[in-house]
Amino acid sequence: MNKPQRLHVQFLCLITFFIGALQTTALAETEFSGGKTLFHGFTMFHDTVSGERIVVPTIPAAGKPWVWRARFWGHEPQFDLAMLNRGFHLAFCDVGNLFGNEDAINIGNRFYKKLVTQYDFSPRPVLEGMSRGGLFVYNWALANPDCVTAIYADAPVMDFRSWPGGRRAGKKGQGSKAWDTCLKAYRLSQSEALTYSKGPLNLLHVLAKEKIPIIHVIGEEDTVVPPAENTNIAELQYTRLGGTIQVIRKPGVGHHPHSLHDPAPLVEFIERAWKAAETIGHHHTP
Repeated sequence: MNKPQRLHVQFLCLITFFIGALQTTALAETEFSGGKTLFHGFTMFHDTVSGERIVVPTIPAAGKPWVWRARFWGHEPQFDLAMLNRGFHLAFCDVGNLFGNEDAINIGNRFYKKLVTQYDFSPRPVLEGMSRGGLFVYNWALANPDCVTAIYADAPVMDFRSWPGGRRAGKKGQGSKAWDTCLKAYRLSQSEALTYSKGPLNLLHVLAKEKIPIIHVIGEEDTVVPPAENTNIAELQYTRLGGTIQVIRKPGVGHHPHSLHDPAPLVEFIERAWKAAETIGHHHTP
């Protein structure tokens, strides 16, 4: 093949690639319900009734991997944007102030079914939970352990007695309002809550059995969601159970400011988990 012919073939390949990419993006952008808006330059579909959001990457990755964010939509979006740039969809469903209770799990199950069955998303999303969102992602994973690629939790609440309960070193959430809301969500009395034994820290063996990789980002001096009552316990238990857990500790940081300025360590961890999960085909529909 002479040089002009090679150039012609290369040109056709490029044209075919860009047309395919545009078609993929167009299909992705027209198949979702809700009003269309922008999220940091990416197309987002937002159902204002249900609170569901789906953000579409410019060129979706093969297999339609996705990050399922829980709580505090749009706050510290560094990781979310990095994953969108790598072809992951970003999704969110509103579980409000349910603190990961059974009602929240049922809402999550319906959302998951829609994305997997109607929109052909990967059956194993990456779960992202910030602060109280940790209760949702962990409880949803415990209810559906073979439907998870990995968990990224950021200053996560793993024991509601720590926050919002303030029954240990953690500060009581917003006076007593958040704690009262949590008790109502779980239909528990004060005394019943203090002996509750079905939280994430009690059931990590379920996730370890499924070999779900976990990464946390915490502030070492967080006085709202103290690591000693949440992440540190999870790290010790999960390691003893043979699970993979990495904890990124930010020194000298009070309260719990989220994420990392450079999310590269998070992205690398999740991409490794996704590549490993691609070889796992089994899942169930919650």
